[in-house]
Amino acid sequence: MGQQIVYKLREETFTHIHSLSLSFFNTTPVGKLVTRVSNDTEAVNELFSTILVKLFKNVVKIIGYAVVMLSINVKMAGISFLLLPLVAILTFVFRHLSRKAYQITRNKITELNTFLSEHISGMKLIQIFAREKEKYSEFEGKSMELYRANFREIMTFAIFRPSIYLVSVIAMILVIRTGSLSVLNGSLSLGTLFVFITYISSFFEPIQELSEQLGTLQSSIASAEKIFSVLDVKPEIVSPTDPAPVNILGEIEFRHVWFAYEEENYILKDVSFVIHPGEKAAFVGATGAGKSTILNLIGRYFDIQKGQILIDGIDIHEIDLDVLRGAIGQVQQDVFIFTGDIKSNISLNNEAISPDDVRRAAEIVNADPFIQKLPHGYDEPVTERGSTLSAGQRQLLSFARTLAYDPKILVLDEATANIDTETETLITQALARLMDGRTTIMVAHRLSTIQHADKIIVMHHGEIKESGTHQELLAKDGLYKKLYELQLMD
Repeated sequence: MGQQIVYKLREETFTHIHSLSLSFFNTTPVGKLVTRVSNDTEAVNELFSTILVKLFKNVVKIIGYAVVMLSINVKMAGISFLLLPLVAILTFVFRHLSRKAYQITRNKITELNTFLSEHISGMKLIQIFAREKEKYSEFEGKSMELYRANFREIMTFAIFRPSIYLVSVIAMILVIRTGSLSVLNGSLSLGTLFVFITYISSFFEPIQELSEQLGTLQSSIASAEKIFSVLDVKPEIVSPTDPAPVNILGEIEFRHVWFAYEEENYILKDVSFVIHPGEKAAFVGATGAGKSTILNLIGRYFDIQKGQILIDGIDIHEIDLDVLRGAIGQVQQDVFIFTGDIKSNISLNNEAISPDDVRRAAEIVNADPFIQKLPHGYDEPVTERGSTLSAGQRQLLSFARTLAYDPKILVLDEATANIDTETETLITQALARLMDGRTTIMVAHRLSTIQHADKIIVMHHGEIKESGTHQELLAKDGLYKKLYELQLMD
């Protein structure tokens, strides 16, 4: 039962994480989420698999022994029970201290996992700058903090159990003293006293066991609190309850859009434009002008503060998220490759995309030749982030992945920034095939790559300064021409 509950909890946590918006992931370390899904759910398993069963068993034992002790001698039973309020006080204090100790420990585990996740991912950079010794010292510090937290946790428990044992010894002494006097004055037999002393030991034994279980219970509760702190995060971006029926063709319109990641610190200011189905539009401008932000807003990864964004004349807030994002294919500068094989990285394990579809997409974007040269072809294993592939090969896989999903709208965010000269021609051809018949939005710093766009929109500090074709913008002698001339000089 415990394993089944933990399985469901882990599944629900993982599913809930997928529903959260990008703003959550921008501020939450990966290691923290890994700890919630793995370590914390496993800690909760103890609660359902052992603790609750033992708690019930020990409570029944305590009640049973108490009834028997009362039936033997009410006076001595009353003396034994006099110290139970002290046990309750000790338990209350321990519960408070242990909860705090366990929370600190869970926080330190999260910090250590986050540190490991970040630094293993960035190991190449660490080695490039020869920072191994410094990072080892940082890790040693994090590890020592966890050691100290664990030590405090153990010490809290180590003090509590002997305290309960001391109470049982005091109760035993009081009963022996009272019982001995009763034996001497003839009101109690020696045999009855021996039997009662045996029951006192039995009575306090489950109480001591409860003290151990209380410690594990506090650990499970601390882990559960961490899990529910994630589950309590409400998704900022949700699908409409009654989505508009739509067959997306690819028209995109921004109407007086204002957007800020942080309140009132606007990244986009009164942005308006229209891109018609099948058009190729490019956004250019300096870093921080708001180009990539526009791409994120089209897929509704963030919600705007003012204005409207429309797809085919329908506000994107009225379109089902799966339908909206399913119609948009995005190729980014940094291609993410999952652990698996070539074909699964193209299809992303979508059963609707057959092996033939995967191969066809790869052929169209010029990825098939290099895939065929791999020892296992489309079944070639790839590691996390595709470290065994070149930047150009990863980009071709990204093109094939996007084409396999056949989007109506194509978003290219610096898609050609990291390509090598060997694959530049292949990628240029692949891009042309990928863009064919699709509404395409491009962001590029190299203006030579977007000269043939139907529309070029020039951004500056979150505002549109000018728009038109390459030739029209050069004729205007404005910001675009200055950017173009600067690149020619380089």
